[in-house]
Amino acid sequence: MSFCCGAGMVGSVGSVRHYKTLVHNVPIMFCPVCDRIEVHPGIEGEYEILVEYAQGDQAPEVDFADFVSVDNTSELFENCTMTDEAASFAEVLNQQIDISLDLLGVAKELQDDDWREALMIRLRRLSERLKQYNKRKANVAQERMT
Repeated sequence: MSFCCGAGMVGSVGSVRHYKTLVHNVPIMFCPVCDRIEVHPGIEGEYEILVEYAQGDQAPEVDFADFVSVDNTSELFENCTMTDEAASFAEVLNQQIDISLDLLGVAKELQDDDWREALMIRLRRLSERLKQYNKRKANVAQERMT
């Protein structure tokens, strides 16, 4: 599992902008706390080659899956939570909250005030994201009913 700002990064497939080129269906890692996104290290070389050619052709968009076969996505994401496999993004956020709460207990036991404060900031951010996600989900459900 990759880590960012102390939180576990979540694996998924998404779109990444590289200068003027938008690349779709790229295996990525993202941090649910600080929103940092990075190309998965397992395919980074192929990604760099593709964007180099795309930029040379001045292509505004390319689909990673059209040029690179990623047959081993389960292996790429075996050590992380993958949003595509989770029942919902809320489940991923709840898992991250649970992990942070467990770590908070350890930080309190060790009387590590700096770590405890960092975990509290992380928990606030994750809770905010979960509330926002649930609110958007409820709004979409309500719009479908009308």
